[in-house]
Order: sequence, then C-alpha cells, then structure tokens
Amino acid sequence: MKVVVLTGSPHTNGTTSLLADEFCSGTMESSHELIRFDTAKLKLNPCIGCDHCRKNEGKCVYEYDDMIEIILHLLTADAVVLVTPLYYFGMTSQLKRVIDRFYSVNDLLRENSKKLFLIAAGADKDEWAMDGIKAHYKSLCKYMNWQEGGMLLAYGLGTRQDAENSEYKLMARKLGKEM
Repeated sequence: MKVVVLTGSPHTNGTTSLLADEFCSGTMESSHELIRFDTAKLKLNPCIGCDHCRKNEGKCVYEYDDMIEIILHLLTADAVVLVTPLYYFGMTSQLKRVIDRFYSVNDLLRENSKKLFLIAAGADKDEWAMDGIKAHYKSLCKYMNWQEGGMLLAYGLGTRQDAENSEYKLMARKLGKEM
C-alpha cells in the first residue's frame, strides 16, 4: 500500500509532528510505502480559482512550485493522511492550501478510491472543538469518493511534552500499523 502523509504544522517539533512521526513509524513497520510532505516547509502557492488548469489539461498556473511532486504521489496513493494542529477549529492554512490545489486534478483523484485519514491535535479539551475539522474531513471523503480510513483527534495537547506523555502517541503508531 502506498501512503501519502501531508502535515500542516509550521512547527517542526510540535505536537502533530510527533504524532506524524509515530504514525509513519507504524506504517513503515507494516512495510507500506510511505511518502511524507511537510507542507509548511514547501514552496506552495494557493489556488486562485483562475481555471487555468481546466483549460490546460490539469496544468496549474503555478506549474513550477512543489505541488507537482505532491500530485504525482497522490495520483498513485492508496491512502492519504492529513495531519494538522487545530487552528481556530479547523486545519492550518498550510494544509488547506494543498487540498485546495487538488482542484487541478479533481477528476483523476476522484476516479480512484483512496482511504483518507485525519490526525488532528489541539490544546482544547472540549469535544465540540473538533466538530468543524471532523465535518471538513467527512465532506472531503464524500466529495472525493474516498473512504473514511479513520480519525485520531487528540485533545489537550498544547505542547510537545503533552503529546510525549499522552496515549495519543501510541494511538498514532497503532493507526499507522493497522491501516
């Protein structure tokens, strides 16, 4: 199985970085092929809705940024994993920027079913705090014709140390192993 992991945190040593590391370790222990993109560290332009891609066989007006490599791996992936800290009840803009750019190859991505996973972490402890990101995940699955692979929603993780000392670390590894 080919797994593409898209992280959205601008913090190299943050909570979701740790959870992504654990997930990736579990995935590799199960001998899956793994490609990880830390989107905050890449040169990625936002979709501007210009429809250039629709008039030019999927070629984005920004054909020389890092999105082309992500798309090449997404097209052949069996599973996609979104990893993000919770920013104002949703995913980070760094990760959302990548998802918006799916637009250029929507038809190709939608015709091949994939499993979609979500790993999100936030300092909030209230269950309702993740309602928005859960709804976005479910809508994305439905629109893309992808299967819900599973969600790991980590509450109360304000710091990396919180994540290190939590059950979520083990849960992330287990999710990677069992996909």
